[in-house]
Amino acid sequence: MRSWVSFPRRRKIRKNQVHICARCARTGETFREQTMAKVAFLGLGVMGYPMARHLKAKGHEVTVYNRTAAKAEKWVSENGGRAAATPREAAEGQEIVFACVGNDDDLRQVTLGPDGAFQSMGKGSIFVDHTTASAEVARELHAAAAEKGFAFIDAPVSGGQAGAENGVLTVMCGGDADAYAKAEPAIMSFARASRLMGEAGAGQLTKMINQICIAGVVQGLAEGIHFGKKAGLDIEAVLDVISKGAAGSWQMENRGKTMNQGKFDFGFAVDWMRKDLSIVLDEARKNGASLPVTALVDQFYADVQKMGGRRWDTSSLIARLDK
Repeated sequence: MRSWVSFPRRRKIRKNQVHICARCARTGETFREQTMAKVAFLGLGVMGYPMARHLKAKGHEVTVYNRTAAKAEKWVSENGGRAAATPREAAEGQEIVFACVGNDDDLRQVTLGPDGAFQSMGKGSIFVDHTTASAEVARELHAAAAEKGFAFIDAPVSGGQAGAENGVLTVMCGGDADAYAKAEPAIMSFARASRLMGEAGAGQLTKMINQICIAGVVQGLAEGIHFGKKAGLDIEAVLDVISKGAAGSWQMENRGKTMNQGKFDFGFAVDWMRKDLSIVLDEARKNGASLPVTALVDQFYADVQKMGGRRWDTSSLIARLDK
């Protein structure tokens, strides 16, 4: 199997069985020789738990923190490393501190709070945030980190729980180029592609576009399958044919059949999507973007929540059509 890393210039570098980072490509060092680091991971939810595991499996020295301490202890019992009682303790002495928490407020708490990571991070270290949050909080924390002499990178991810479990996430980053170059090899422990999109906040803005596109595609797929059922067609046969043409998409390939079967247990929950879309729509109000379809699909997801589908995955949009 061959692996690849995406770079700002879209260059792909291949080498058997080894991820190659930019510095490795210049020096000839392998990923493992060049990238072992002392890192912390804050937040061991459905995404953070496997992401931290991949860091440990790649040879990094990992300290973990979770709001529920028992979960951090469980992670250590399974993977090794060390659990810390607070974000501040976890971050002390680390080269890179990763985080994946719930929202803007959670992120501020684990960074700027009295026991937050920013209270102990050393000069020259890097904070990499994988939370899907607002561009505003990314810029705020980038400025706060700069004042203290370390770097902040907003780095939301796409790929869902399966992507985290399999170490094949896509990472969209905002921040300083030098800091990103240093953090990229460690990020590639759980990613198949990572790219610096621009200054602080650019990663979060890119993730917003990702969610806009997903919302529209899933709703279109839901309507197509619903229409096909009403027309009495063999839906699996329909999907097999149209997936080979212009209508094909990741959602069709991976969720079409299960949508047809009414199965919605595939990771990224409706509650999380509504959180993400609320961030998108708030940003659109600020920058003047018109997002009529996104706003409509957000309300469709609200309908799914009312049907009891808060924890169903995002493909459950079809459930409101088939009820």
